[in-house]
Amino acid sequence: MGVAALMCCMNNTQGGEATKTGLTRTKHEQNKPAVPEAVKYCLYARKSSESAERQVLSIDSQTKEMLQIAERDGLNVVEIKRESHSAKATGERPVFNELLRDVREKKFNGILTWAPDRLSRNAGDLGAVVDLIDQGLLVEIRTHGQSFSNNPNEKYLLMILGSTAKLENDHRGENVKRGLRTRVEMGFWPGMAPIGYSDQNLMDKKGQKLLDPVRAPIVKQMFEKVAYEKWSGRKLYNWLKHDLNFKTRGNKTLTLSGIYRIFENPFYHGRFEFPRNTGNWYEGKHKPI
Repeated sequence: MGVAALMCCMNNTQGGEATKTGLTRTKHEQNKPAVPEAVKYCLYARKSSESAERQVLSIDSQTKEMLQIAERDGLNVVEIKRESHSAKATGERPVFNELLRDVREKKFNGILTWAPDRLSRNAGDLGAVVDLIDQGLLVEIRTHGQSFSNNPNEKYLLMILGSTAKLENDHRGENVKRGLRTRVEMGFWPGMAPIGYSDQNLMDKKGQKLLDPVRAPIVKQMFEKVAYEKWSGRKLYNWLKHDLNFKTRGNKTLTLSGIYRIFENPFYHGRFEFPRNTGNWYEGKHKPI
C-alpha cells in the first residue's frame, strides 16, 4: 500500500472516531441532569396583635434572625414583607395575599419565614401555599429549623404543622367563648362599660361595671328629664354640650345619636342581651342607673 493510500486510510479512521466521539459527547450532554433553578426568597415576617401571640418574636426579631440564616446558608433574599395581622381567617391578610400573588407572577420562588404558623393558621391559606408548591411555582419554604419543598413527606409535614396551628386557634376560640358564657351567666357584661359606668380592672373584680361618679349622675338626670319633663333628644344635646360641657371618657362631645343609644340600651335598667339579637337575656350584677 502506498503512503498516500495509508494516510487516506488513517484520516478516514480518525474522522470516524472523531464523529463517534462527538456523537457520544452529545448524547452524554443530553442525559446530564438539569441544573436546579436558583431560588429567590421573599422573607415574610408576621406577628398578630392578639394576646395569645405575645410570646412570639417581634417582626424585627424575626427579620433579623432569618436574615442571619440567609447569610449563613447563602440564600438569595430579594424582598422582605412584614405584616401585623391575625392569621385565623382565610384571605384577610393583605400582605400575605400580595406574597401569594408575587409567587404566581414569578417574582420569587422561595419563602423564608420564622415558622410555618407565620404563614397560616387556617386551612384556606395553607391550601393556597401547598397548591403553589404542587404547581412548581414555590420551590422551597425555609424556616429557622426546617425546609419544605415539593416532596410528599415535606408537604405532609407542612400540612400537619399548619393544621396543628389551626387546631390551637379553634381550641382557643372555644375557650374564649366558654369564658364569656361563664361571665355573662354571672351577670357581667363582657364588653366595654357604657357611658355612666367604668370598667373595674382589679383582678378580683375584673369585668365588673361600676358607676362613674362624674357621669352617672348626669346620665340619671337625662332619663329624668325625658321621663318627667318630656325633653327631646335635641334639647338634651344642647344642655349637655352648652350648659354642662359634658364629655365622654374619650373626651368627646356626646352626639345626638349617642344620646339615643343610651335610651335604647337596656343595660341602664339592669339587664343585657348577649350576644346581641339572640334573645339571650341576663340580669346584670351592676347597679342600674
